[in-house]
Amino acid sequence: MPPKTKKEVDFTSTKDPYAQREAEKYEQPIPSRELILQLIEHKGKPLSRTDIAEAFSLTDEDQLEALRRRLRAMERDGQLLFNRGQKYCLVNNKDLIVGRVIGHIDGFGFIKPDDGSDDLFLSPREMDPLLHNDRAMVRIVGIDKKGRREGAVVEILERNTHFVVGRLYQENGFTYVVPDKKNIAQTILLQKDGIGGATQGQIVVAEIIEQPTKQRQPIGRITEILGDHLAPGMEIEMALRSHDLPHIWPDALLEEIKPLTAEVPESVKESRTDLRKIPLVTIDGEDARDFDDAVYCKKTPKGWKLLVAIADVSHYVQIGSELDKEAHNRSTSVYFPEQVIPMLPEILSNGLCSLNPHVDRLCMVCELLFDELGEVISSRFFDAVMNSHARFTYTDVAKMLVDGDKALIKQHQPLLPHLRELYALYKVLRISREQRGAMDFDTHETKIVFGADRKIEKIVPTVRNDAHKLIEEFMIAANAATARYLTKKKLPNLRRVHEGPSVDKILNLRTFLGELGLSMGGGANPTPIDYMHLVDSIKSRPDAHLIQTVLLRSMSQAVYSPELKGHFGLALEAYAHFTSPIRRYPDLLTHRAIRHTLQGKSADSFAYGVPDMVLLGEHCSANERRADDATRDVISWLKCEYMMDKIGEEFVGIISAVTSFGFFAELNDIYVEGLVHISNLGQDYYHFDPTSHSLIGERSNTRFRLGDSVKIKVVQVNLDEKKIDFELVQKTGSVKKSTAKPFVKPAKKRRKK
Repeated sequence: MPPKTKKEVDFTSTKDPYAQREAEKYEQPIPSRELILQLIEHKGKPLSRTDIAEAFSLTDEDQLEALRRRLRAMERDGQLLFNRGQKYCLVNNKDLIVGRVIGHIDGFGFIKPDDGSDDLFLSPREMDPLLHNDRAMVRIVGIDKKGRREGAVVEILERNTHFVVGRLYQENGFTYVVPDKKNIAQTILLQKDGIGGATQGQIVVAEIIEQPTKQRQPIGRITEILGDHLAPGMEIEMALRSHDLPHIWPDALLEEIKPLTAEVPESVKESRTDLRKIPLVTIDGEDARDFDDAVYCKKTPKGWKLLVAIADVSHYVQIGSELDKEAHNRSTSVYFPEQVIPMLPEILSNGLCSLNPHVDRLCMVCELLFDELGEVISSRFFDAVMNSHARFTYTDVAKMLVDGDKALIKQHQPLLPHLRELYALYKVLRISREQRGAMDFDTHETKIVFGADRKIEKIVPTVRNDAHKLIEEFMIAANAATARYLTKKKLPNLRRVHEGPSVDKILNLRTFLGELGLSMGGGANPTPIDYMHLVDSIKSRPDAHLIQTVLLRSMSQAVYSPELKGHFGLALEAYAHFTSPIRRYPDLLTHRAIRHTLQGKSADSFAYGVPDMVLLGEHCSANERRADDATRDVISWLKCEYMMDKIGEEFVGIISAVTSFGFFAELNDIYVEGLVHISNLGQDYYHFDPTSHSLIGERSNTRFRLGDSVKIKVVQVNLDEKKIDFELVQKTGSVKKSTAKPFVKPAKKRRKK
């Protein structure tokens, strides 16, 4: 009896179950990903692109190009594997895992799987052909000594490092570049004719012309010489390139913005609500250059009316324009010390879109009506034209409203009644915030003050006064109202999602707190108010800000997502970013969604669907982290440069982090952090206890714990690695057990009838 054969399916006539979805997204739809996977599974063998096109009777050039792009995207996303025979085959997800490579300075690395599962360890040998941020497919080959899944590389799917910034060295006849990016362990070997006039020790940009393999390191050539190692501003030039931050405006964008002028055309003002006589004002820091929010408040019989007017960036940045493409590419403005890399060109960020005083500007307004207890009665959004009546600083507003500065009060007398209503509403909202348990950490922020030649003169703490908090509270109110509005309208939009802490992190946190004699309410599921009561109970402790750091680390990182998961830190069920479209792309997307509804259009006709918002959320979240990393690198560089002439000096500080190889100490009044290596802790063997954040001596039982006070000596500063090494002089104090009273949940204020 002949063997049974699989029944052949004619895929040219097979109905695609996702045809409607494809038709909605593309003018000339092609078979869906699902149908392509079904075809390859049915055939039971790898197929070439030609095989797949023939199976679906695709002959049109546009269709063939669309198929090529789709197959590449499926390969990139780990749905298909493009083998050495130039054919596509299915991925066995049980054995193979696709993800992004995370490199480490010590040569090993990890694969961060696309499916969200735990990272896989890659040995230095497996990392030889890889660079940080590449995409690869690996198979699980076992468990390493630390209990982590270990992977072996099957295929390198995508190369994502093409340029490297670093320092040039010439030794023993070889010329190479040591990358500034510390998650790239390989040095870049330069071709003999690829040095381009660079000299020993200079900072350069090298293009990788041959990616690494198991047999050899990457090979490159110099494309740009940035300059000498310690040249003023070099730290920013390096950070821009190390983190691939877009910082040059494309020619097409510059051509597009040529017609823009400094004034808002009269024709676009006519159809908008005219708020030019309303005394809206901006309140920002002394060094602010772009003003994207203005506020106004007045008393009403039931409470207050608050207007939060936000720069109407969406009017100028149209979907699909060159401005839009570059804003999407950048996703955020990047704020370095005394230098900004803006998301939008200056004519918009500091001009047409900036709510500068005494000039007409287009805006989108969130109007909020509050009752006497600070609860929102109603809210609405509308397009308007405004004219800011004043540009205030936080310092001046605090002097008027808190300190009663007579000279400033006299100078701004016409605006003072409105400022006082802003302050009165803020006080009520502050009580409401505390009652719902929104988090408010007094973290240590610092500002670098420069002298001549961009050399650091000093590092000073920044202080948040009531004016800072006032604006912050009004922006939160507008953002929360935005999230409620778009949720009600059922329009796809990006929310700011901040999930609560995981069970494991809560267990570790409770162990740490117990070591300090502290406790937190809420059991396995603490609420924000449980966190804030603990914060209130430790305010008088010298290690308070370090305990707050541990509390912050126990929580998830906030991200952009269309999912309705709430904001744990602010104790809100929904939250969106609406108030900073000049510097954040998600806010611009939010404005587009609001305008879509204001024009009476349905959710179905919106330019973005939920899948688009998922991708946009991931993109903006990644670029936000990229900007944060670049800023941290620059600040670390500057602090190292500041400490270079202080080698041998002694300082007192507090242990700010504990690791298996030593502890980090933050110096009092200087806010610079350095490492005391475990080898400098005396003749003892120290055990690391991660839950109590401690190093404990085996024989002496000496304990170095987070928050302990120590006296140290600066012994080395490594500017290339952005590291400072300290040596322990003596331990000067230990954190004490807490005598805080147990938490009693405050009674909620009763509403007036």
